[in-house]
Order: sequence, then C-alpha cells, then structure tokens
Amino acid sequence: MKRLRNHYIGVDQGDEALFSDFESDGEMWTGNGPRERRKLVKFSGRYRTPPSVQVSLSLWDMDAEHNIRAEVVAEEVTNLGFHLVFRTWGDSRVARVRMNWIAIGELAHADDWAIED
Repeated sequence: MKRLRNHYIGVDQGDEALFSDFESDGEMWTGNGPRERRKLVKFSGRYRTPPSVQVSLSLWDMDAEHNIRAEVVAEEVTNLGFHLVFRTWGDSRVARVRMNWIAIGELAHADDWAIED
C-alpha cells in the first residue's frame, strides 16, 4: 500500500492510441511470435514521488480466428511520466489498440524542504 503524507494528492489520466497496424500491414497485424509496442506518457505536472499507475485497454481490435493474447502494463514509472506497454505473442493478430491510464500520487507541498549538497 502506498501511503500519502499530505492532502496534496494528484490524479492525472489519459487515453492513448498505441497503434493501428491493420491499415499498413504492420507487425502486430501480420507478425508472429513476441511483439511489443510502447509509448512514453508525460504527466501534466510533476509528482513528488513516482505515483501509482493503473492501465487498461479502451479499444481492442483483434482477429477472432487466432488466439487472443495480450499483456498491458505501465513500466519505468517516474515522477514525470511512464511507458504504456502492450505485448502479444504467438499467432495473435492485433489490428489496433488504445489504452487508458490513471495515475494517483503525492504532489509537492509548500512546507517541503529541499536540501541540496
């Protein structure tokens, strides 16, 4: 559990298109085996420390004739942003994906002390 120390809690959210590979016969649509797409997302403001980030699929267009395999995660979360990551494998054919996210974390407080060496 992440405990927040003050009442300065920031909530940021978004919805990001990751790819649309069926239009261009891209790797997610025509490829086989492990495949990955990632997108850097920058928060609208700076968090005091890296926030908790939850991601999910908001659009999922897959070929129904093959197995449907997907992993969606937030990676490399910092106080400034993170990477949205979509992975698939095997013979899954993914036409397009859009992912939404929400970040919740502690913002800087006016009483914070910045001690520099």
